[in-house]
Amino acid sequence: MAHPNFADFYQVPDLKFDIKRLRSDLDVILMNKGFKSPEGVTNFGAIPLNQIPNDNESIKGNNIRGIYWTIPDEKGKEVARDIPIEESRYTQILPEFKNTYFNEVYEVLKSKFKLGRVRLLLKEPRSTLSWHKDPEPRLHIPIITNLGCSMVIENIAKHLPADGQVTITNNTKYHNFFNGGEQSRIHLVACVLENPFKKN
Repeated sequence: MAHPNFADFYQVPDLKFDIKRLRSDLDVILMNKGFKSPEGVTNFGAIPLNQIPNDNESIKGNNIRGIYWTIPDEKGKEVARDIPIEESRYTQILPEFKNTYFNEVYEVLKSKFKLGRVRLLLKEPRSTLSWHKDPEPRLHIPIITNLGCSMVIENIAKHLPADGQVTITNNTKYHNFFNGGEQSRIHLVACVLENPFKKN
Protein backbone atom coordinates (compact mmCIF):
# COMPACT_ATOMS: atom_id res chain seq x y z
CA MET A 1 0.00 0.00 0.00
CA ALA A 2 1.39 3.40 -1.01
CA HIS A 3 2.10 5.95 1.70
CA PRO A 4 0.23 9.28 1.50
CA ASN A 5 2.21 12.28 0.31
CA PHE A 6 2.51 14.61 3.30
CA ALA A 7 4.37 17.33 1.35
CA ASP A 8 1.84 19.94 2.51
CA PHE A 9 2.61 19.15 6.17
CA TYR A 10 6.08 20.42 7.07
CA GLN A 11 7.29 19.30 10.48
CA VAL A 12 9.89 21.85 11.56
CA PRO A 13 13.13 20.05 12.46
CA ASP A 14 14.95 20.69 15.76
CA LEU A 15 12.08 22.67 17.26
CA LYS A 16 9.99 21.28 20.09
CA PHE A 17 8.22 22.91 23.03
CA ASP A 18 7.30 21.63 26.48
CA ILE A 19 3.74 20.32 26.16
CA LYS A 20 3.25 20.14 29.94
CA ARG A 21 4.09 23.82 30.33
CA LEU A 22 1.83 24.73 27.40
CA ARG A 23 -1.08 22.85 28.96
CA SER A 24 -0.44 24.27 32.43
CA ASP A 25 -0.36 27.86 31.19
CA LEU A 26 -3.34 27.21 28.91
CA ASP A 27 -5.31 26.33 32.06
CA VAL A 28 -4.27 29.65 33.59
CA ILE A 29 -5.34 31.59 30.49
CA LEU A 30 -8.69 29.78 30.28
CA MET A 31 -9.48 30.61 33.91
CA ASN A 32 -9.39 34.29 32.98
CA LYS A 33 -10.35 34.35 29.31
CA GLY A 34 -12.82 32.47 27.12
CA PHE A 35 -12.80 31.60 23.43
CA LYS A 36 -14.64 34.01 21.12
CA SER A 37 -15.86 33.61 17.56
CA PRO A 38 -17.17 36.02 14.92
CA GLU A 39 -20.94 36.52 14.98
CA GLY A 40 -22.78 33.62 13.38
CA VAL A 41 -19.81 31.22 13.47
CA THR A 42 -20.36 27.98 15.38
CA ASN A 43 -18.04 25.26 16.74
CA PHE A 44 -15.00 27.55 16.44
CA GLY A 45 -13.31 29.87 18.91
CA ALA A 46 -10.14 31.92 19.15
CA ILE A 47 -8.04 33.64 21.81
CA PRO A 48 -5.53 36.06 20.23
CA LEU A 49 -1.96 36.14 21.57
CA ASN A 50 -0.93 39.24 19.65
CA GLN A 51 -2.43 42.38 18.21
CA ILE A 52 -1.60 45.46 16.16
CA PRO A 53 0.31 47.61 18.68
CA ASN A 54 -2.05 49.51 20.98
CA ASP A 55 -5.07 48.60 18.83
CA ASN A 56 -7.59 46.58 20.82
CA GLU A 57 -10.00 46.62 17.87
CA SER A 58 -7.55 44.45 15.90
CA ILE A 59 -8.52 41.42 18.02
CA LYS A 60 -12.30 41.87 17.92
CA GLY A 61 -15.14 40.83 15.63
CA ASN A 62 -14.14 39.56 12.20
CA ASN A 63 -10.46 40.21 12.93
CA ILE A 64 -10.61 36.98 14.93
CA ARG A 65 -10.97 35.01 11.71
CA GLY A 66 -10.11 36.92 8.51
CA ILE A 67 -10.50 36.38 4.79
CA TYR A 68 -10.71 32.93 3.22
CA TRP A 69 -12.09 31.41 0.03
CA THR A 70 -14.60 28.60 -0.24
CA ILE A 71 -16.72 26.68 -2.75
CA PRO A 72 -20.15 26.73 -1.11
CA ASP A 73 -22.19 24.52 -3.44
CA GLU A 74 -22.17 22.09 -6.37
CA LYS A 75 -21.86 24.92 -8.91
CA GLY A 76 -18.16 25.04 -8.02
CA LYS A 77 -17.80 28.82 -8.00
CA GLU A 78 -15.20 30.08 -5.53
CA VAL A 79 -16.26 32.94 -3.27
CA ALA A 80 -14.44 35.06 -0.66
CA ARG A 81 -15.68 35.27 2.90
CA ASP A 82 -14.88 37.64 5.77
CA ILE A 83 -12.35 40.52 5.67
CA PRO A 84 -8.68 40.90 4.68
CA ILE A 85 -6.22 41.14 7.59
CA GLU A 86 -2.96 43.13 7.64
CA GLU A 87 -1.09 40.22 9.18
CA SER A 88 2.35 41.83 9.30
CA ARG A 89 1.07 44.53 11.69
CA TYR A 90 0.35 41.99 14.45
CA THR A 91 3.53 42.37 16.48
CA GLN A 92 2.50 43.07 20.08
CA ILE A 93 1.87 40.21 22.49
CA LEU A 94 -1.12 40.72 24.77
CA PRO A 95 -0.38 41.48 28.45
CA GLU A 96 -2.05 38.33 29.81
CA PHE A 97 0.49 36.15 27.96
CA LYS A 98 3.64 38.06 28.98
CA ASN A 99 4.40 36.11 32.15
CA THR A 100 3.51 32.71 30.69
CA TYR A 101 5.34 30.06 28.68
CA PHE A 102 3.42 31.31 25.63
CA ASN A 103 5.58 34.44 25.62
CA GLU A 104 8.72 32.31 25.38
CA VAL A 105 7.18 30.22 22.59
CA TYR A 106 6.12 33.39 20.74
CA GLU A 107 9.62 34.88 20.94
CA VAL A 108 11.24 31.67 19.65
CA LEU A 109 8.77 31.42 16.76
CA LYS A 110 9.28 35.10 15.86
CA SER A 111 13.03 34.56 15.72
CA LYS A 112 12.60 31.77 13.16
CA PHE A 113 9.56 32.80 11.09
CA LYS A 114 7.87 35.95 9.81
CA LEU A 115 4.55 35.76 11.64
CA GLY A 116 1.18 37.46 11.49
CA ARG A 117 -1.61 36.74 13.95
CA VAL A 118 -0.96 34.10 16.58
CA ARG A 119 -4.04 32.57 18.19
CA LEU A 120 -5.22 29.73 20.35
CA LEU A 121 -7.86 28.05 18.18
CA LEU A 122 -10.66 25.86 19.48
CA LYS A 123 -12.46 23.19 17.48
CA GLU A 124 -15.39 21.79 19.38
CA PRO A 125 -16.12 18.03 19.57
CA ARG A 126 -17.82 16.37 16.60
CA SER A 127 -17.43 19.39 14.32
CA THR A 128 -15.58 20.48 11.20
CA LEU A 129 -14.44 23.63 9.44
CA SER A 130 -15.69 24.56 5.99
CA TRP A 131 -13.80 23.42 2.90
CA HIS A 132 -11.67 26.52 2.28
CA LYS A 133 -8.26 28.03 1.56
CA ASP A 134 -6.39 30.84 3.31
CA PRO A 135 -4.00 33.56 2.09
CA GLU A 136 -0.98 31.99 3.83
CA PRO A 137 0.30 28.79 5.48
CA ARG A 138 -0.35 28.17 9.17
CA LEU A 139 1.98 27.00 11.91
CA HIS A 140 0.41 24.54 14.36
CA ILE A 141 1.41 23.47 17.85
CA PRO A 142 -1.32 21.09 19.09
CA ILE A 143 -1.92 21.47 22.84
CA ILE A 144 -5.11 19.47 23.40
CA THR A 145 -6.16 16.90 20.81
CA ASN A 146 -7.55 13.40 20.36
CA LEU A 147 -7.22 10.62 17.81
CA GLY A 148 -10.43 11.80 16.10
CA CYS A 149 -8.77 15.07 15.05
CA SER A 150 -7.25 15.40 11.59
CA MET A 151 -6.26 18.12 9.18
CA VAL A 152 -7.25 17.43 5.57
CA ILE A 153 -5.37 19.19 2.77
CA GLU A 154 -6.92 18.39 -0.59
CA ASN A 155 -7.26 14.57 -0.35
CA ILE A 156 -4.67 13.90 2.37
CA ALA A 157 -5.62 13.64 6.06
CA LYS A 158 -3.09 13.79 8.90
CA HIS A 159 -3.42 13.68 12.68
CA LEU A 160 -1.16 16.19 14.44
CA PRO A 161 -0.25 14.86 17.91
CA ALA A 162 0.09 17.10 20.95
CA ASP A 163 3.77 16.35 21.61
CA GLY A 164 5.28 19.85 21.46
CA GLN A 165 6.36 19.60 17.83
CA VAL A 166 5.70 22.32 15.27
CA THR A 167 4.04 21.67 11.90
CA ILE A 168 3.49 24.19 9.11
CA THR A 169 0.48 23.32 6.94
CA ASN A 170 -0.16 24.48 3.40
CA ASN A 171 -3.42 26.34 3.99
CA THR A 172 -3.14 28.03 0.58
CA LYS A 173 -4.64 24.80 -0.77
CA TYR A 174 -8.20 23.71 -0.08
CA HIS A 175 -8.41 22.08 3.35
CA ASN A 176 -10.44 21.64 6.48
CA PHE A 177 -9.99 20.43 10.03
CA PHE A 178 -12.32 18.02 11.75
CA ASN A 179 -12.66 16.99 15.35
CA GLY A 180 -14.40 13.64 15.48
CA GLY A 181 -13.62 13.14 19.15
CA GLU A 182 -15.55 13.94 22.30
CA GLN A 183 -13.21 16.58 23.70
CA SER A 184 -12.30 20.02 22.38
CA ARG A 185 -9.21 20.42 20.24
CA ILE A 186 -6.95 23.41 21.00
CA HIS A 187 -3.96 24.39 18.86
CA LEU A 188 -1.60 27.33 18.96
CA VAL A 189 -1.84 28.59 15.36
CA ALA A 190 0.24 31.30 13.69
CA CYS A 191 -0.04 32.80 10.22
CA VAL A 192 3.28 32.33 8.40
CA LEU A 193 3.97 35.20 6.01
CA GLU A 194 6.85 33.65 4.07
CA ASN A 195 5.42 30.64 2.26
CA PRO A 196 7.75 27.61 2.59
CA PHE A 197 5.60 25.68 0.08
CA LYS A 198 6.00 28.16 -2.78
CA LYS A 199 7.95 26.74 -5.68
CA ASN A 200 10.85 28.92 -6.87
